[in-house]
Amino acid sequence: MQIVIDDTFVRAVRPDLVRFARLQLGNDDEAEDAVQEAIAGALRNARAFRAEAALKTWLIAILKNKVADILRQRRRGPLPASQLEQEPADEPLPDLFNRFGVWRNAARPASWEDPEAAIHSRQFLRMFDACLNCLPPQQGRVFLMREVVELPVDDICDELGLSTANVYVILHRARLALRDCMEKRWFSRKAPTP
Repeated sequence: MQIVIDDTFVRAVRPDLVRFARLQLGNDDEAEDAVQEAIAGALRNARAFRAEAALKTWLIAILKNKVADILRQRRRGPLPASQLEQEPADEPLPDLFNRFGVWRNAARPASWEDPEAAIHSRQFLRMFDACLNCLPPQQGRVFLMREVVELPVDDICDELGLSTANVYVILHRARLALRDCMEKRWFSRKAPTP
């Protein structure tokens, strides 16, 4: 299948790509370079696109790999001082899970009517993106590095100069904040039909 990546499409998706790369890399120049490389890679490999996913999703997957490459390259060099800031890990965390990792009844998330249908709706994704943008910068960055870029925790620790325990605390807080935000802004009201 031949795809066409025209200027209109690139202008429409570029802000999302740049925001994603900037959040992950913390550097505007590297973010711009990663986006440019992802777009150029998509243009070079347009024949490899099999339309199994949306074109934007395919482009984000290419960008995700570019970001991961940059983060791996950074591991070989010294960390900038701006990346050495750590989030305090001394606050006690609520006991939400039992020893098997299962939600305790009082902490269990509210039931969602039809999460599979909601996940695929554009409104849901916009709301999730808004909730993600409300996270403190480091929480958002660590969450995206782990859950979107799928970097191993050790790589995140090396990249950000954090301890393993600190990364897990940040991920835990990010997940709780996202859950709270989504329950308040999305699941507490009847989700619109797509």
